Parts: sequence; structure tokens; C-alpha cells
Amino acid sequence: MKGNVLLVHGGAPTAVINASLYGAVTEAKKYAEVDHIYAAIGGSGAVIREQFLDMKTVSDDRLELLLSTPASAIGTSRDHLEPEDYEAIARVIRKHDIKYVFFNGGNGSMDACGKVYKACQALGLTDVRVVGIPKTIDNDIAVTDHAPGFGSAARYIAATVSEVSQDVRALPIHVSVVEAMGRNAGWIAAASALARSGDGDGPDLIYLPERPFIEEEFLADVKALVEKKGGVVVVASEGLTGPDGQPIVEPIFQVGRATYYGDVSAHLANLVIKKLGYKARSEKPGICGRASIAFQSSVDRDEAVIAGAEAVKAAMEGQTGVMIGFERLPGAEYKVKPIRIPIEQVMLTERTMPAEFINERGNDVTDAFVEWCRPLIGEPLRPFVTFKNDL
Repeated sequence: MKGNVLLVHGGAPTAVINASLYGAVTEAKKYAEVDHIYAAIGGSGAVIREQFLDMKTVSDDRLELLLSTPASAIGTSRDHLEPEDYEAIARVIRKHDIKYVFFNGGNGSMDACGKVYKACQALGLTDVRVVGIPKTIDNDIAVTDHAPGFGSAARYIAATVSEVSQDVRALPIHVSVVEAMGRNAGWIAAASALARSGDGDGPDLIYLPERPFIEEEFLADVKALVEKKGGVVVVASEGLTGPDGQPIVEPIFQVGRATYYGDVSAHLANLVIKKLGYKARSEKPGICGRASIAFQSSVDRDEAVIAGAEAVKAAMEGQTGVMIGFERLPGAEYKVKPIRIPIEQVMLTERTMPAEFINERGNDVTDAFVEWCRPLIGEPLRPFVTFKNDL
């Protein structure tokens, strides 16, 4: 079917969202029926404003740089779209003879993808094919085994905590609390467990939003570890809530529907100082963890390319209203295959850590999680040496 392609990025960027863009563009360029490969420069709102760049005009050298460029080269957004906005997007799609639409993003973007699909159907654009490309560092998209973006974020947190653990082991005089992204899902914080080498380095404690945070248990755990080791490394998700379901830190700012909370890591470090009398400090890598190309996972990058290319293949084969996902194949060797998931199954459906990946006390992850996560971060982390255990 002759027509144009439209590519849209939505939500927070990752270290590999541009790799999916690369996969989609290079695949689309193979089809003679595609006249223009439009990229919306600035997210979903840019579609309404018709801010398009034809990626066919971009040189191959610049396209190759997408594989090693963090964030979104075409820009992204968190635009809140109203029903009339989806109708406006459908009209723009018709105006520019766009037949293939690809939304690359997380839960919110997959919701937008599904709504654009329905808006096109309502406008009589039954020949327009709309396909979602998954992207999220939080790994909270439903159905798919995992989503591109998570593997690199997991590698970053594991490598960073590994380095912090060496520092704390060398000078064991304080408790170090590292805060990980993931407000409602603890996948990133959990991935810090891959920092452990097996010779006593951290993280010593991991707290996830899937379990209520109990202050008394936290302080008891820290106290016992300080008495045993001297220095302690704690990893905590930014979204910890207490037994009452409320965030453990108070909101500090609110604008529109968005509420901003104080740092969980700073709060926990202050608890340790005030209630236990130990030195403590907080670390919050924040967006460094989603923007780092230095810690980009090669597996994550390659799968992001596959996701982009498979989305184009699906559309060219007549598929619409679907998202590309990954199914992990059985066997000792890590293998996945791309699958096509009905978009209705992933629209604003949040996937959190399953119970079998969290230990009984709620202060660590299980071996099952570590084995599941390990292949996603790519090559093994850099090994370190210590002579403190030789005596």
C-alpha cells in the first residue's frame, strides 16, 4: 500500500529509544511504496503542529549515530491529549497521506497509540496501520517479557552500585543510600542486585515499591549490618510507600496533575543519622541512569533495533492496533522472539515485580530475579579486586 510513514516518540527517553528509531527508519527505507518517512519533532503534540522531518533526507552516517546517541534525537514529550486532539492527529494523518503510524513509548504512549488507531477508524481511515514500539526504563509495560530501555537502565544501576560498594567497603564508616527510578515498579532498583560479585560487596539491602516500607524493620536491618560490616549500601526505589499506602516522603510541589516528592534516599539517610546515630549519605543518579550511553547494554540496543524494524514489518504485512513485544524462549541460553500484542492489552496497564522475584522480608530480591535479569544487561560488569578478605 503506497503512502507515508510517521514516527512519534513519547514520554521519558532512554539510552536505546534512538536505536528503535534507527531500526524503524532503516526497515521503512526498504519499501518502494513508502514515499516519506516523517518523524514528529517534539512528540505527539508535534503531530498536530505538523512539525515533521523526512528521515529519508538524513544521511546514513547520521542515522548510524542513532545507535550511540542517548535520549531522543527527534524529541519527545509528555503532552496530555484530549479526545479532540486524537481527532486532530487523525486529520493530519489523512492530510499528509500517512498510511503507517508508529508510536515509540511506554504505557502512556501505548494508550495514545491505541487512541490514534481508534480515531483513524472513526474518521474512516481504515487503511491506516498503527503499531506501537515499546520503550521504558521502568520495565512496566504489560505482556512483553521486558521492554527496550530497561536493560541499559539495569546495567547503569548495577555498575554504579558496584562502584559505590567498593568505596563503602574500602572506607566502611557510613551507610550509603542509592535511590533508583521507578515510582510504582521496582525493576530498576531490583537490578542493582547484579552488582554483587559474591565476596561480600553490596547492595546489602534493596527496597521496592511493591512492598510496604516499614521504618522499624529498615532501621533494624541497617543496625545489624553496620555492626557486622561497618559500611552498608542500601538501594531504594523512589516510589516507596508505607503500610498506609502513602509515600514515605511528603510532596514538595504540585502542578496540574503532577506531584513531585522529596528524595527518598535523603529521607532514609536522615533516618539513619537521627535514629541510629550513624554517618549516612544519599546518592540519586536520577536521569543519569536513563541517559547513559557509557553503560548502554548491547543486548538492549540490539533488541531496540529489532523492535523498531519488526513494527514496520508488522505494518507492511497489514497488522494494525498492535505493539511489538518480546517472548523469552525456554532453555539455558538466553533467546527471545518478537511477538505482536493487541494494543488493548497494554494500554495503561502497569506491570510490577511479581512476588517470586521479591524475598519474604521485602528487603531484597530472589535468585530467580537475578537469573531473569542478568542477560538483559549485556556483557558482564567490570570485575574489581579487594585484599580486605585475604587476612
